[in-house]
Amino acid sequence: MGTPCHYALFDLQPAFRLDLDKLAVRYRELAREVHPDRFADASEREQRVALEKSAALNEAYQTLRSPPRRARYLLAISGQEVPQEVTVHDPEFLLQQMQLREELEDLQDEADLDGVAQFKRRLKAAQQTLDDTFASCWDDPAEREQAERLMRRMQFLDKLAQEVRQLEERLDD
Repeated sequence: MGTPCHYALFDLQPAFRLDLDKLAVRYRELAREVHPDRFADASEREQRVALEKSAALNEAYQTLRSPPRRARYLLAISGQEVPQEVTVHDPEFLLQQMQLREELEDLQDEADLDGVAQFKRRLKAAQQTLDDTFASCWDDPAEREQAERLMRRMQFLDKLAQEVRQLEERLDD
């Protein structure tokens, strides 16, 4: 038995644009139905199945609520070969990555909380633009290669955003 498509679990059609509030509500409904506690008195097999369903539901939810993971998943289920390692054949973006990393290192060295907050706002805006561009690309099968390039950029910015959050926590302490 294959695992069901993440979208099918939530009764959704595969698409990049999702209503995340609706997704969260549906996730909570489904999570209650398959929560292992509801199967405490059930057979061992039923308990195992509930645990597996719960894990699959969590994985699907985490994937669909994250734009880079959702983009990667869409490319994968569309039959696009998406290699694990992130190689970006995109000199302009590589240069931008290096500049962003250097800027973040400077902010860290200076322990500049205001600067980090501004950096975070700019990063969020860049992520939103990238998400919108991917969404437009995704709707056009002729743009699949561009969609893959954008997904890689999304993954990079997502990783950078995690580093920014960690830096904020360190500077707050």
